This record gives sequence, structure tokens and C-alpha cells, in this order.
Amino acid sequence: MTHDPSAAAATAAIRPSRLAALISYVTTLAHGRTQLHSAQRDAIFVFLVRAASAAILYFSQIILARWMGASEYGIYVWVWTLVLVFGGISHLGVGSSLMRLLPMYRETGQMDLFRGLLIGSRWLAFVVGSLVSFAAYWVLRAFAEDIGDAYLLPAMLGAVCIPLFAMTDLQDGLGRAQGWMAVALVPPYILRPLVLLSLMALAHLAGIPTDSVAAALAAIVACWAASMVQTLMVQHRLDDEVPKGPRQYDLTFWVKTSLPLLAIYASELVLQNADVLVLSAYLPPQSIGMYFAASKTMALVMFVHYAVGSAVAKDFAALHARGDRVALTAYARDAVQWTFWPSLVAAAVILALGKPLLWLFSPSFTDAYPVMLILVAGFLFRASVGPAEFVLNALGEQRSCAVVAVTAAALDIALNLALIPLFGLIGAASATAISLATASVLFAYVARQQTGLDISILQILRRY
Repeated sequence: MTHDPSAAAATAAIRPSRLAALISYVTTLAHGRTQLHSAQRDAIFVFLVRAASAAILYFSQIILARWMGASEYGIYVWVWTLVLVFGGISHLGVGSSLMRLLPMYRETGQMDLFRGLLIGSRWLAFVVGSLVSFAAYWVLRAFAEDIGDAYLLPAMLGAVCIPLFAMTDLQDGLGRAQGWMAVALVPPYILRPLVLLSLMALAHLAGIPTDSVAAALAAIVACWAASMVQTLMVQHRLDDEVPKGPRQYDLTFWVKTSLPLLAIYASELVLQNADVLVLSAYLPPQSIGMYFAASKTMALVMFVHYAVGSAVAKDFAALHARGDRVALTAYARDAVQWTFWPSLVAAAVILALGKPLLWLFSPSFTDAYPVMLILVAGFLFRASVGPAEFVLNALGEQRSCAVVAVTAAALDIALNLALIPLFGLIGAASATAISLATASVLFAYVARQQTGLDISILQILRRY
């Protein structure tokens, strides 16, 4: 048997190549599993924090409704809804774009821009939030007679919350982008409601009227306290984990990138709050409080969606930056299933306990149980496409995502204006459910057409 030197050389060259490929495969597989487990841990942590927050918020809302009475509670709900909407848009969508831009800068090694965005985004939120607060104050003064005395002073006090609410919302996105879930979630969702409830309890024990003005004052302290604590937490993590160095600011690019996300985020706020705001034009404060209790009870289902989206957003952006299409596709399908099945279970449990939960607010609030039966359809439609907006944004489909969100928001406003005068609370619930279902169908269609991804639970189940 003759020995072929050229064949031996070729074999020797192939073996290291195969070994390197095997090592690369195992490393990639291990990294993927680690990333999957990390996302699952984050999702569980986020869900636990939001569940604890939901318990605190729910308990506090029950206590407030009992202490304040249905009318004053309805006014407070209206004021806080305005804070949610205007505080949520005051960071111009940069809070959402952080979850795409920060992982992108980190993956591509653009640390000057990374550091600049960490600092500049927070200043942007505070400055714009302050301007919005001043504008809200002057608008309220200009339309004081139309608004009415009962709403005016609480609303003016609520405007003071806007700058620090915007800062907290921005730092929520920053924390999720960095994987700092405790920093992102604990101050706004645990500390803020606890501070508000504690202050209202002190007022109640001291014999001070626990009306909508007192609640608005407590909200100011709670918002500022949560924002300050969160800012200190963020700065501590930045000092420990982000290397010192020069900063570069690209404000034009950041805002331009964020505008479609602002449209998405603002549309989300409309879908969540338009019903309450429109109801205030047609029904008394008592009805607003009743509807708010029913809708927010049913909205507990959406915490699963938020938990999964918060956990996986940074990973979608990182996978897209690396160009790992296969892993991203599998990850998106997993995220949909992590969202839908727990949401379905949660919806069944909440509906089963719906009337007793509403009774805790007030015996009369049980009349709003049909609102929950209608809203559950919309929330489950939304859960059926998982964190669709995060997937589309990570793939650079912000504009398509914005078109879907704005379309659903416009539909929601139109339906609320058309149905509430005719059907009251049932009309508001129907408008919201139809709009959420429409958004879900459009998200699934856009994802399939623009990216080739199946992000609907029905599409995924057909594959099995």
C-alpha cells in the first residue's frame, strides 16, 4: 500500500477545519441556549415585578376608591390618565428606540455614541417633559370654564408630574435595553404606587380629606421620588459597567429614528386610555371610575405581553445586528408562545374572579362586569401575536409598525366617539376590543409580508 503525501496533507488540513467548525457550532449552540435561558429568566423576573406591581396597584386603587368615593375617584382616574399620555410621549419615543440603538452601538463597538445616548436621552426626556408640563398648565388655564372646577385644580397638579414621569419612562427603556430589569421596573411599578398609597393613608389617618386634589399632590411626590431613586440606580450601574470615555451626540439621528416609535408608543397610549378620556365627555365621574376598575382588572392579562417584550427586546436587536436570521426566527416564535398561553390562562382566572374583584371597589362596580367580557377578546387577540412590535422594530420595520399602530389608534378614537354616546360603557369596551383585534391582525400581516416571519399563534400552530 503506497503512501500519498498530498492526500495526507489534505486530510491534515481538513481535520482542523472540521474541528473548528464543530467548536463554532457548539459555541453558537451554547450561546443560543444561554441567551434563551437569560431571556426566560428576565421574562419571569419582569412578570413577577409586574405581578407584584399589579397587586400593589390593584390594592391601592381599591383603597382609593373606598376612601375617595366614586366621584372623586373618577376625577383622579381622569387626571392620572392625562399624566400617563402626556408623560409617555414627552421623551419623543427615544425611550423605545433605546432598546434598538444601545444594543446596536454596543455590538458595533460605537462606544462614544453609546455613552452619549445614555446621558443625552435622559436630558431630552426631562427638558421636553418640562415644556409639555408648562404647555399643559397654560392650556388648562385657557379652557378653565369648559373643564370645570372639579377637574381643574387636580389636572393642574397632575401636570407637575409630567417631567419626572417622562424621565422614569425613558429610564425604563434604558434599563430594559441594558438588561437591568430591576432598575427599569422597580421604581415606577413598585416604589411609585407604594409612596402614593402611603401618603394617602397618612392623609386619611390625619383626617385630611382624601379627595382628588390630595391624590394629585400625593402623585407629585410619588413621581418625583421614583424618578430620583431610579436615576441614582441607573447612574450607579453606569459607573460600574460602562467604561469611561468620550461621548458623542447624534440628536438628529436619535430623534429621526425615534419618531416612528413615538407614533407607535403614542398609539399604544391611545389604545390603552382613549376610552377613559372620551367617557369623561359623556358620562359622570362615577361611571369613569367604574369603567376604569373593570378595564384595568382585565388589563392584568397584558402584563404577560409586557414581561416577554421587555425581556426579549434587547436580544432581538442584538440578533439583528449580528445578522443571525435563523436564531431570530426561532426566537420570535418562542416569544409568541411565551406570551399567548400564559395570557390565556390569566384571562380565564381573572374572568372567573371578575365580579368579586369589582365588588372590592364598590358593590355598584359589579355592574361593569360585561366590560371585562368584551375586553378579554381584544387582549387575547393582542397576545396571539406576541411582542410583535418589538420584532418589527428590531428588523428595521419601524415605519410599517407605526402605520399599523396609528391606524388602530385612529380606529379606536373614531369607534369610541361613535359608540360611547349610544352604548356608554359597553360602547367604550367594544371600541377598544375591536381596535386591539385590528392591530393584531395587521401586525401579523405586516410581519409575514415584510419580513417573512410568522408571529401569529395560529400561523405557528399550523407548523406543528
